[in-house]
Amino acid sequence: MNDALPVIITPNAADDLTASWTWLQDRNPKAAEDWLAGIRETIFALGAMPQAHPLAPEAREFDQPIRRALYGKATRWRIYYAVMDGAVQVLHVRHGRRGDWQP
Repeated sequence: MNDALPVIITPNAADDLTASWTWLQDRNPKAAEDWLAGIRETIFALGAMPQAHPLAPEAREFDQPIRRALYGKATRWRIYYAVMDGAVQVLHVRHGRRGDWQP
């Protein structure tokens, strides 16, 4: 059995999470807390099976294989990450209604 890889939330992804949480918090504090708990659970689970999610459609625009995990029911949040240096590095978090992520 393999050990899970550590999961690192990059400063860019942390900023994405903070901005999204703040936006939700201003509108619906309970929903914001539930969203943050759920997306964090999804993010930290990536270390157990990082290859389980497909390459992101945007991956061809980057110099490394970028994968995309989805979170949520209606409009899915996109969690972009790469396996680098023995860790899962979360690079960007984006609402599903926004356009594709560009390098």
